[in-house]
Amino acid sequence: MHLFPCSFYMKQRQLFATLYVDFKDYLSLPSLESERFISRQLQMYLVESKGGAIACMLLALSFLGTWPALLTLLERRGRLPQHTYLDYTITNLLAAIIIAFTFGEIGNQKPNFLDQLSQDNWPSVLFAMAGGIVLSLGNLATQYAWAFVGLSVTEVISSSITVVIGTTLNYFLDGKINKAEILFPGVGCFLIAVCFGSAVHSSNDADNKAKLAAAVEKNAHTSIERNKDLENGSNKAKYGTADFLINLENKRAIKVFGKGTFIGLGITFFAGLCFSLFTPAFNLATNDQWHTLRDGVPHLSVYTAFFYFSSSCFVIAVILNISFLYRPILNSPKSSLRAYVADWDGRGWALLAGLLCGFGNGLQFMGGQAAGYAAADAVQALPLVSTFWGMILFGEYRRSSRRTYVLLVGMLLMFVVAVAVLMASAGHRK
Repeated sequence: MHLFPCSFYMKQRQLFATLYVDFKDYLSLPSLESERFISRQLQMYLVESKGGAIACMLLALSFLGTWPALLTLLERRGRLPQHTYLDYTITNLLAAIIIAFTFGEIGNQKPNFLDQLSQDNWPSVLFAMAGGIVLSLGNLATQYAWAFVGLSVTEVISSSITVVIGTTLNYFLDGKINKAEILFPGVGCFLIAVCFGSAVHSSNDADNKAKLAAAVEKNAHTSIERNKDLENGSNKAKYGTADFLINLENKRAIKVFGKGTFIGLGITFFAGLCFSLFTPAFNLATNDQWHTLRDGVPHLSVYTAFFYFSSSCFVIAVILNISFLYRPILNSPKSSLRAYVADWDGRGWALLAGLLCGFGNGLQFMGGQAAGYAAADAVQALPLVSTFWGMILFGEYRRSSRRTYVLLVGMLLMFVVAVAVLMASAGHRK
């Protein structure tokens, strides 16, 4: 009696199992393909070729050499550096967010940016944030050094310190993937360029003192009070003249006449020391040379590291500059948050400077991850770009002596050689 029901039940069960397997395969195959498609779309993009790395470095060089000129322009027009830097740091962070959600979410590499936010990678995160802190301190220092020492010389000195210390550290952190026989002669070229830059500053300073002394003797300064707008006025002083120099001092936000040269040089050397440490810290964050991550935890991607790097840079900049609003340094005028919010004069330039710096740093790190961070320090040839803008926008070295021009050409030529040699030393990270 029980044979028929039992055999019938077994046949029904077998048929159901067959249909279930077929139906499950029917459902799972498209979904599996969809998951693979989505995964391919969400994986991040990495620069892997030497040519791509060099292209990133060249683009970063133009960006990182331009943003200091914009902040210098605003300071010369009288905008408080605290206001300018607060605007700058907002878009600097925005650039990191844009890079993280674009390059960090496309391409053929895993894990992507969003995956790494929840991973146990805090040792690398702390290295990235430490790099952001020292970069923020260095950038903050340079905006005061530009007023005391000048755009070109500040960039030359700080960049050379970065190359000498930072490039050496990165060379050993990268496992010596760069060609030492090319890399270190490039470092030597930077040092020679620094000597030229120091001579340029000394010669140009002597030229300016001679102009001011001649103006005093001729009472040329009596016409300056009628010069209401240095940059836009119809009766503006000519670049390089004593009238121009005195009028600039009257208008700018940071007063420098009568203050010691060592103040500006001290600030510049401090900035250079900070700059020399941020790329090694970022290198440790992305490659974990000190093996601080637990086994099985992926290295921090360049985009995730850059996000944390820029976040800490933002926090430090906001804290310091808000405090400087109420307790300014170097006898700068006091301000307030209300005054900052209402100050729209030049805000667009400050926001643009932040974007240029953010994308410039991101491109430098992308190139460094592919070709070695020692070679990526070629972007420290940014005084080439800054000097160009200094001459075009601010009239630096106008009406100077022949000796100053000869030294200036020597400095620029040596920087061209230095950046070419550093890029030629680029290796390839396995």
